[in-house]
Amino acid sequence: MPIEHEAKILDIDPDAMEQLILDKGGQKLGERFMRRYVYDITPGDQSKWIRLRDTGDETTLTVKQITSDAIDGTHEIEVGVDDFAATNALLNVLGFTAKSYQETKRTSFILDGAQVEIDTWPQIPPYLEIEAGSKDEVVRVAGLLGHTEADLTGENTITIYARYGIDLNTIPELRF
Repeated sequence: MPIEHEAKILDIDPDAMEQLILDKGGQKLGERFMRRYVYDITPGDQSKWIRLRDTGDETTLTVKQITSDAIDGTHEIEVGVDDFAATNALLNVLGFTAKSYQETKRTSFILDGAQVEIDTWPQIPPYLEIEAGSKDEVVRVAGLLGHTEADLTGENTITIYARYGIDLNTIPELRF
């Protein structure tokens, strides 16, 4: 599975961060509402799962595997699919039942070759996600925004929610 080089900066001010990204030469790509279903591959194994996501522009089916909380600790393989509801139905027929439905809001940018996203999830403060071709590129782009590697986390969403005292595994529907 290909490695995903990404990191998050938690608890940001979205308006101030957007302005900083633009001031540093970033290009705003747009805002969107996203919805996703998450399925266990092996019940109880939180290191690997299936995600069906509708971004408003495209629908993707992804297998994600976490090997560590490092910037390069996530592996994923993703394919485009045509129909969110039909793909969910297909997964159900194959024996996968969604363990949760989640909604998020995302504002996307390109900054110096990296994908930069301001993500807003229900019940927790917004965070910034930086994805680039290598760990060094992620750290470099974070530096453009005034952050060091120590400010970055590669933690997944379940772990981030746990930081705020919320067990995401007990929330079957996460909506605004």
